Amino acid sequence: INSSAVRTPELITAIAKEFGSQCVVVAIDTKCVDEVNRVHIQAGKVATQKETTAWAREVVERGAGELLLTSMDHDGTRGGFAVPLTRQVSTAVPVPVIASGGAGAAQDFVTVLQSGAADAALAAGIFHDQVLSIHEVKMALTQNGIKVRL
Repeated sequence: INSSAVRTPELITAIAKEFGSQCVVVAIDTKCVDEVNRVHIQAGKVATQKETTAWAREVVERGAGELLLTSMDHDGTRGGFAVPLTRQVSTAVPVPVIASGGAGAAQDFVTVLQSGAADAALAAGIFHDQVLSIHEVKMALTQNGIKVRL
């Protein structure tokens, strides 16, 4: 859940109570606004006043079991993930964080998993456009000591 969670944070707690935290993934779309990472809703089109890391902590306290962190500033650029932001969020919460937005090379996955402390990384365009294959990414991860299923 994303926009609905921002509009009605109690929804996170209700879903976690009904189905368990392991079933609650909160997606956080974020953009840097006036040098502060702010949560955005409606597919990144509408800014909120929520600071990204504070919101990540809140959703976990409310019962989220996993976070999908998308840097809208990096999304589609193929210039790499938002590593400092991902690290900030990943080290602030005790649940898995999936990094999203910006993958352009196999090394980007290695960097966000190692330096960004992400638990997973998401990409779409580079695979759809055949810039990289999943196998190439898995090989780069394996060569850098990151365990993946081959």
